Amino acid sequence: MDEPDDRWIAATASALLAAESERVPIDALTVRRPELSLETAYRVQGEGVARRISGGARVVGHKAGVTSRAMQEQMGVDESDSGVLLDDMVLPTASTMARSVLMQPRVEAEIAFRLGRDLAGESVSTDEARAAVETVFLALEVIDTRFTSWRITVADSIADNASCARVVTGPMVPLDADMDLAAEPLVVSVDGTAVATGEGRAVLGDPLRALTWLAGRLHRAGGGGLRAGQLILAGAVHASLPLETRSTVRAHSPHLPPVELRVR
Repeated sequence: MDEPDDRWIAATASALLAAESERVPIDALTVRRPELSLETAYRVQGEGVARRISGGARVVGHKAGVTSRAMQEQMGVDESDSGVLLDDMVLPTASTMARSVLMQPRVEAEIAFRLGRDLAGESVSTDEARAAVETVFLALEVIDTRFTSWRITVADSIADNASCARVVTGPMVPLDADMDLAAEPLVVSVDGTAVATGEGRAVLGDPLRALTWLAGRLHRAGGGGLRAGQLILAGAVHASLPLETRSTVRAHSPHLPPVELRVR
């Protein structure tokens, strides 16, 4: 199949934005284009983000997705992806969100960062990544798909901004030199009952490696890198969970303040 042209990119981005705003899902892109390349999928993502920015949204960070084996097995993929975080997607801890504004939402707990300096380049080390971090925090990412089901490929997810819908940020604390994020155990509870656990090492062996992976991917795409002040999600440490109405989702760990989302 021929490589999609700019008109297809624009039309597909429009269809995804319409599916989100109208809450009417569309068929996965790979149903008709099974050979959809990741490069093309990122072009669709970029067009969608550009339109959101034209509408008044502002870029506040990036997410690395499908970085743990648990998520890769759940999604049936074997590689990570990335998406863009916009200001209208971010909620503070203890926020209440209406489930009805989304279609097929799921939730996952992650270790996340706020950068104090830029991080860019093809081969950024974990030491460089750590030095660029200003604060670390727990986050709940609400993922959603604008497609008819979660049976999607990584290319579909990328085009759909890595399935990111909302991000709930916990209190941010300095990244101490002796804090071992790989060994940090996260516990997720729904209505007070623990339902999932995972350690930071589930994410590429160390969540800081999500920063190095993202910096490298953005560099190769010609988009520069990660910027000071941006929020960066490292990826889920467990398989995602259905997000139900009238529930409270909470994540906590020994060294990071808890984060909570209330769903109505």
